[in-house]
Amino acid sequence: MTYNDLILVSIDDHVIEPPDAFSNHMPAHLKSRVPFVEDVNGVDYWNIDGRRYMLAGLNAVAGRPRDEYGIEPASYSELRPGSYEIKARIDDMNANGVLGSMCFPSIMGFGGGVAIDYASIDPAYSLALVRAYNDWHVHEWAGSAPGRIIPLGLLPMWDIDAAVAEAKRLSAMGVHAVSIPDNPSYNGKLPSIHSPHWDPLWKVCAEKRIVLCLHIGTGVTPPFTSAEMPVDAWMTTIPMATASPAADWLFSSVWSRFPDLRIALSEAGIGWIPYLLERADFIYDHHHAWTNSNFGKELPSDVFRRHFLACFIDDKYGLKNRHEIGVDRILWECDYPHSDCTWPDSPEILWEGLKDIPREEIDMMTHLNAIREFNFDPLSLLGRENCTVQALRQKAAHINTAPTAGLGGAKPGGNAQVTVGDMQKQMEKQLQGAEA
Repeated sequence: MTYNDLILVSIDDHVIEPPDAFSNHMPAHLKSRVPFVEDVNGVDYWNIDGRRYMLAGLNAVAGRPRDEYGIEPASYSELRPGSYEIKARIDDMNANGVLGSMCFPSIMGFGGGVAIDYASIDPAYSLALVRAYNDWHVHEWAGSAPGRIIPLGLLPMWDIDAAVAEAKRLSAMGVHAVSIPDNPSYNGKLPSIHSPHWDPLWKVCAEKRIVLCLHIGTGVTPPFTSAEMPVDAWMTTIPMATASPAADWLFSSVWSRFPDLRIALSEAGIGWIPYLLERADFIYDHHHAWTNSNFGKELPSDVFRRHFLACFIDDKYGLKNRHEIGVDRILWECDYPHSDCTWPDSPEILWEGLKDIPREEIDMMTHLNAIREFNFDPLSLLGRENCTVQALRQKAAHINTAPTAGLGGAKPGGNAQVTVGDMQKQMEKQLQGAEA
């Protein structure tokens, strides 16, 4: 086996919504309030009900030289078309040898945070936004590429009845994944995961086999020590910040009440998980007599391996310790078009961590686990022989994957080491433009 024989399904990529994403899906009485893209002094902003939002939310820099990375592109002209056009996305997936992709939103926030925040002003409008986004994502984005895109929905988390109804509606459309905040109570607007408030939603997701996807940055983000902290140091800690909400979920009573519920720790990496499980088991053994935690005859690590999905981009240490996590719980990610993505060399980079692993385990982590967990079966639809890295790349021989220089602006820190403060200043500059 070589990397050409891999079958790759990525369960964490991103879509930069095209300018007309909401046009065909908002209800008739809200046609005058359809979100649109406007150019303000050469910078593209999303205008949602009179409020301007930065284009991509995070980097969408696939196809740029690395020395032109920044906080984010300023306009669609600076984006690789595969970021927002489905045909170009499939071309870029083929060029990267990637068969399937789950795409998190951008303008709506990875976990729907924009709609959650706006619900305090106009909940009916926010609900319409969520439903319009879902209809566009399912019918136009995923629906335009059968067997290639795993649909991922959002929920109106501020209204439990509406959230349950939308989960059922998504299920009827064949959706088996929704993105929610990793810690719903992070901004004080929603109850914690320990509240029975959520039980109707957990119940329907368990019954319909809908995975709750908890993307990094949807709730807990790592603190920075000072504005002078190198941004490299801060970014290093981002995946590990998921350890806090992961432990919270792990020690919750959700699992005893909803034994079929599952969650995915999206873009969180896996190398830190073996220690988290070791620590959780140690704490439970030493302290449950007075803390009253109760896993019955099991350990926290047992519950993790039954209910949690662990997701990685490039994590050689985690792969070496895969059995401590559970090989059937690990799924691969590409993260296109963000700055951590390995496009267009994902197979080669991934193979460095896989080449000494038995093929049956490789297949589980690269595609079989995703196919099982998300009810996604491209192999039957497309034919296994057409799904390998080699077969897909043969279809994309005409796609230019060379970096395109000259799209990015000045580096945030000039020639000095870039700090968190530099990144904040760059973002504030764009936000000031949005308010002008």
